[in-house]
Amino acid sequence: MHVLVTGANGYIGLRLTQALLEAGHEITAVIRDRRRFPVANFGENESRLHIAEADFLDAATLRDLPPQIDAAYYLIHSMGSGGDFARREEQCAASFSDAAKTLGWKRIIYLGGLAADEGPLSEHLSSRRRVEEILRGSGVPLTALRASIIVGSGSASFEIIRDLAEKLPVLVTPRWVHTACQPIAIRNVLDYLTAILQHPETAHGSYDIGGPDVMSYLGLIKGYCDVRGLKRIFLPTRLLSPRLSSAWLCLLTSTSFPLARSLVDSLTHETVCHDLKIREIIPLELLSYREAVERALARIAQNHVPSSWIDSLAAGTLSPRLFDAIKVPEHGVLTDTRVVPLTAPRGEVVSRIWSIGGAAGWPSMNWAWKLRGIADKFAGGIGIRRGRRHPEELHAGDSLDFWRVLLADRTKGRLMLYAEMKLPGEAWLEFSIEDAPSGGQMLRQTATFRPQGLLGRLYWLAVLPFHWLLFPRMARQLASGLRLARAGLPDTVNRDP
Repeated sequence: MHVLVTGANGYIGLRLTQALLEAGHEITAVIRDRRRFPVANFGENESRLHIAEADFLDAATLRDLPPQIDAAYYLIHSMGSGGDFARREEQCAASFSDAAKTLGWKRIIYLGGLAADEGPLSEHLSSRRRVEEILRGSGVPLTALRASIIVGSGSASFEIIRDLAEKLPVLVTPRWVHTACQPIAIRNVLDYLTAILQHPETAHGSYDIGGPDVMSYLGLIKGYCDVRGLKRIFLPTRLLSPRLSSAWLCLLTSTSFPLARSLVDSLTHETVCHDLKIREIIPLELLSYREAVERALARIAQNHVPSSWIDSLAAGTLSPRLFDAIKVPEHGVLTDTRVVPLTAPRGEVVSRIWSIGGAAGWPSMNWAWKLRGIADKFAGGIGIRRGRRHPEELHAGDSLDFWRVLLADRTKGRLMLYAEMKLPGEAWLEFSIEDAPSGGQMLRQTATFRPQGLLGRLYWLAVLPFHWLLFPRMARQLASGLRLARAGLPDTVNRDP
């Protein structure tokens, strides 16, 4: 079959694309920027993989999508982007529906959220249900799969559970932690999504998918602790409102406040399967919650996390348009440039640059980077806990602590990062290996800041003393190829230990 996958570089989309290619299908992966899609990761299957650029908020970009698609997966969401995400989700769904109808696509497959059909829903779950209605209104046969918590390395829900369990010896538990849910392993989600192609009888239905265990959210945390052998104290409280709970999650985990708020609002609703007919149509060996956690931790320990929610642009503040101008501005900016000769082989220096951040920390004054991340969290930013997807690999679009990778050209030894912190301006950090005028090679490290008004310039003056201490040593450490030892639990989608 010729299958189209939207959101192909997202958490589900990237893994689904790989699974569909392995099943022998021809795939058109739809993304906003082809530079953010790791084509080389698909090996011998690359010949059956086609890339299409489109932005479903801009209907004009959909004109060149292929016609007569056998099945199109809709995996687009904007929950973590804050603001009026429900309106954006409706707009994207409407544009997709129009394209599906106009181009003669034969079928739509949608992965949505699990919730009761009656009663008021959170904004997030209401938006997911509204998207389903819009897709069904296209007239193209729709299969909707509805899932609760997805458990897998790199998923937003799993990483929040992991953050809380690993870092807090005492956990204060608000009332919503007793709400029932039915978690499902990412492996089983992918099994359902791929197998559904072989069941045309599902083309006009909605199906609840879940694992074998019905648990409370508190049970999810306790279950994780059991797998890891962690002893934790749980203190129930009725004082934490949803908004306070959101702020608490934002400060203690790698999630942003908009995502935390959407998740907490949804956690007040039971997400349990009410109809199990999908199990008769597609009989699977469903993984228990414990098995799903064990598999996720095994992937993390092996540094083999194929995708993570933190690498979605919706998880940060970066505008996709910045990828169209991979050049740091030169006018109206303040810079700090350090140039040092390489004292180690070029390959070792590149490897060191490509491994900065995450569990390995930063080459100079790592404590200062952590403090800056904590300050950003208190200011309502993303902080430093996002870490990185892989300890040694970087691609354009990856998150790296409170940075976003704009350019990662390992061959040329050039890495460009854009700050997603709360700042009175915009900030870039760039590393490049160049030929030295006197022979040999040198590392050029440049921090660039474009201030917004007087406050921006005052901020730059305030951090200059730290730059004078931090940046020279960091450049020397990188140019020497020295590495920092990783500490704590083997971690890829991770944070400061």
